[in-house]
Amino acid sequence: MKTNVRNILKKINNSSFHGIVSLDEKMSKHTTFKVGGAADLYLKPTDETSLLQIATVLREQDLVGSQGFPLFFLGGGANIVVSDKGIRGIVIDLTGLREYRVETGGIHTGSGMPVDLFAEKAAEAGLSGAEFLAGMPGSVGGAVWMNARCYGSSISDILCSVRYLDLSSIPTICEYQIEQEDFGYKRSPFQKKNDYVILSARFKLYSENDLTIYRRMEEYRADRRQKGHYRFPSAGSVFKNDHAFGAPTGRLLDTLGLRGKKVGDAAVSDFHANIIVNLGAATAMDIYTLTEMCRTTAKSELGIDLEPEIRFIGDWSDT
Repeated sequence: MKTNVRNILKKINNSSFHGIVSLDEKMSKHTTFKVGGAADLYLKPTDETSLLQIATVLREQDLVGSQGFPLFFLGGGANIVVSDKGIRGIVIDLTGLREYRVETGGIHTGSGMPVDLFAEKAAEAGLSGAEFLAGMPGSVGGAVWMNARCYGSSISDILCSVRYLDLSSIPTICEYQIEQEDFGYKRSPFQKKNDYVILSARFKLYSENDLTIYRRMEEYRADRRQKGHYRFPSAGSVFKNDHAFGAPTGRLLDTLGLRGKKVGDAAVSDFHANIIVNLGAATAMDIYTLTEMCRTTAKSELGIDLEPEIRFIGDWSDT
């Protein structure tokens, strides 16, 4: 594996790639939980041209695809927990893709734009519709991928189109025009397409008084503060809500006495039972074990199957 990494690194260094290149990069530096081991090779292109350069080099050398070198595309690092053993292969960080422009009736932005900053820039332009993203961690690309939802709104409500890189064969930039039936509760068509990398998205927004927009955004941020989202490193909600269960997941976990439960330095938040926090020295395995404890308790006590919202990346064997 290490030999392959060095060979790939040599090819990238001989290309016109612009960005950050790092061996054994700690993923704890790039996730909101602040946990995770090292990636064999970490690349952060500064723009789409450099990303396409990487993809082309890897494809030409037959280093991607079903028989190729593992690739993981990283956004803002929210909603993921990287194993303490790290990530084997190449991590490509997309947060350098921040191209942004205001258009008639909307905004076009790169996938690496933080969603909170996207909401802020929309407000600056006097455009409403993205306020529900205020204070949310993560990137635009990640939010589109998971169809992020809060305060009664989803990304798909304001999404028009998505530009993406198709890596299934020769790297090709394509455009997807939104079809609402492709989206569901925290689900998007991109979750089924491992070879599609979100580059940018276009959103439809509407004009409104900027003071009204800012007031609404501050209400959402205040609500997140009240729920303890910013007190410790976390990834927000651990499990999805399911109306069939009769109550929000946080309330159900609370009734099971899980609020404050700890494994190592990972804890179910004292402020919201559907949030797990890193009290300072938690390992990824602490978070994984506590998540499984909550899930199995809900199954055994209430007979419900909680679906994790956070994704566990890497090797989770105990060896």
